[in-house]
Amino acid sequence: MNVNMWNHAATQANLDVLRSRGVHIVSPDEGYLACGMTGAGRLAGQEQIVATVREALHFKRDLEGQTVLITAGPTCEDLDPVRYITNRSSGKMGYAVAEAAARRGAKTILISGPTSVETPNAVQRIDVRTAEEMLRAVNENFERATIAIFAAAVADYRSAKAFDQKIKREKEPLTVTLEPNPDIIATVARNKGNRLVVGFAAETERVAENARKKLTAKNADIIVANDVTAEGAGFDVDTNVVTLFSRDGRDLALPRMSKSEVAQRILDEVVRLRTVLHSPERTAL
Repeated sequence: MNVNMWNHAATQANLDVLRSRGVHIVSPDEGYLACGMTGAGRLAGQEQIVATVREALHFKRDLEGQTVLITAGPTCEDLDPVRYITNRSSGKMGYAVAEAAARRGAKTILISGPTSVETPNAVQRIDVRTAEEMLRAVNENFERATIAIFAAAVADYRSAKAFDQKIKREKEPLTVTLEPNPDIIATVARNKGNRLVVGFAAETERVAENARKKLTAKNADIIVANDVTAEGAGFDVDTNVVTLFSRDGRDLALPRMSKSEVAQRILDEVVRLRTVLHSPERTAL
């Protein structure tokens, strides 16, 4: 392009319109042009084009050198060989976070309950079924993690007794005694050291209040909270509506967006908070 064509008011106005619509512009390089003039108009270099494409596709590499441990999906707690207690989690949110972390350069370990979601590229997947199995897998891998993100919907209770044979239908009511499962995030976060810990809170009421309580009770650095009764934010959908509550007092409410986009915003907040918590000023305090 001739430099005068590039600098023309009509061209610049059209570029402003494109930018306002979310289009990423790769500006031309400056130098000697085919027309004999010198100025802006040369095709941008390959590195600049690739860098802009990566940014547009969220291909950041700001997690290189980090090991990110992620839990995802539901857990299943057996009542008998046929029946079990579980929840409606599809695992899509946790898998989106795992894919985003791997793309941003992290070594990514995904500990997953039963789900049909495909394993993202470059992600190490460990399959578990129960809450106790998930806790065991987390303990085995937590030491080498620098960031831990607990997106799994772990069943809060399990049957105090798992029957060896199928429970037969009777006319009388059946009473099943439930006992609490281990609180995975609270258990491991007690000894988190310098690791940054992210928890999730799927709520149906008083979302902000409950999320802030979990932030303290679970010794987390970020709580990702959502109202699962809200449209586009429930289970087994491809979108989410969340608010990120961070340890430094920042509350970031996000509009409805795809779970892939939510995953990127969560990791953006992880990177930001790591910088804040590990800054020289903070360390000196």
